[in-house]
Amino acid sequence: MGGFFGVAAKEDCVFDLFFGTDYHSHLGTRRGGMAVFGEKGFDRAIHNIENAPFRTKFDKDVQQMKGHLGIGCISDYEPQPLIVRSHHGTYAITTVSKINNTDEIVRSIFSNGNSHFLEMSGGDVNPTELVAALINQKENLIEGIHYALETIDGSLTLMILTAKGIYAARDKYGRTPIAIGRKEDAYCIAFEKFSYLNLGYQDYKELGPGEIDVVTPDGVKTLLAPGKEMKICTFLWVYYGYPSSSYEGVSVEQMRYRCGQKMAKRDHVRPDTVAGVPDSGIAHAVGYSNASGIPYSRPFIKYTPTWPRSFMPTIQSKRNLIAKMKLIPVHDLIRGKRLMLVDDSIVRGTQMRETTEFLYQSGAKEVHIRSACPPLVYGCKYLNFSRSSSEMDLITRRVIARLEGTEDIPDDVLQQYTDPESPKYDTMVEEIRKELDFTTLRYNRLDDMLEAVGIPKEKLCTYCWDGKE
Repeated sequence: MGGFFGVAAKEDCVFDLFFGTDYHSHLGTRRGGMAVFGEKGFDRAIHNIENAPFRTKFDKDVQQMKGHLGIGCISDYEPQPLIVRSHHGTYAITTVSKINNTDEIVRSIFSNGNSHFLEMSGGDVNPTELVAALINQKENLIEGIHYALETIDGSLTLMILTAKGIYAARDKYGRTPIAIGRKEDAYCIAFEKFSYLNLGYQDYKELGPGEIDVVTPDGVKTLLAPGKEMKICTFLWVYYGYPSSSYEGVSVEQMRYRCGQKMAKRDHVRPDTVAGVPDSGIAHAVGYSNASGIPYSRPFIKYTPTWPRSFMPTIQSKRNLIAKMKLIPVHDLIRGKRLMLVDDSIVRGTQMRETTEFLYQSGAKEVHIRSACPPLVYGCKYLNFSRSSSEMDLITRRVIARLEGTEDIPDDVLQQYTDPESPKYDTMVEEIRKELDFTTLRYNRLDDMLEAVGIPKEKLCTYCWDGKE
């Protein structure tokens, strides 16, 4: 997906920018970048971080870059920040976005006289460049940012670095977050609020949906007030967010505990131990264990020093290999045991099937699987959860297509598969269980998961589970 960090300080900002950006490394593994503005103007560095962490790749840059204003990003797709020269002047821009109407926007911009876009290695237009082109259609930056937020179908949250300050804009439906922190002589802007705590910043504010602010070393000014409608991604709490994160005042770790507790209260299976699939399944499993009284254990350990997050690589075979190789068994906690594994979600099913096989081969007697979120039936339209181009990559859709005899499923039929009270839902879950060779399989209910978040449903995006926009 991606994340970013910005600093506006009266002194040099590069130290805070470097570490604040690094704290977003869990959100992407392909590109990292920093841009600063100082006495010598704009300076920028972008590196591929697929084979080395952000801190390693930017160690030399951080020794050389100087400036009192800066933005940095971790991106799982496009190189950024970009430095753009336009009638607005020179600025640097970074985005967290998913743009579904790229072709339409490109045609519109060409018709207005834009001459070209630079292609990335995959042949796609750089989404951040596309956003900049939209902004440049208007006479001033504020109008341009608002125009970009309104034009894009999908989601867009951004920062723009100018010589005078940093513009921050949250997606018009607040699908992704922005928080601002404050300390003496400096302000920072972050996707993840926890990223600035160890740097001495305290919470100042969270931007609302569609809000545009400008941040300088002297303060924060709201340029466009937030809208009333919000659809923040619920998956931020279930999976994306780092455990110490919080969004809209709701702690990620606490939400995951509550998810596990609610699953335990509806369950009848009594295994020997409960375990969480590292990393994002752990808190869900702890909540389950505490509520059920079933002991928590760690039957396998994730080898974290060198293996990147497994869902990020675009090649499925590489993703599967990493998922398998990074988990190390603790055989004494597996042999002869009836194990329950709790994970944040089941997407393609490949990794969970291989993990289950690995546990059986290590001597497990039973392997029960629990998913902390409901079955993913619809492909996400709003965040880059996956680069998959087909909903048929979801195990739910493959199973539903098999049950229905076609991939072309009417939405009223799909809706039955999202209803935990319907026979079709039960049949789908049982087919998934058999295909992946689990002893039992249960998913968290949507109503329970939303109750664990504690924010009204109308303010949460649940599209991937229920297809409701």
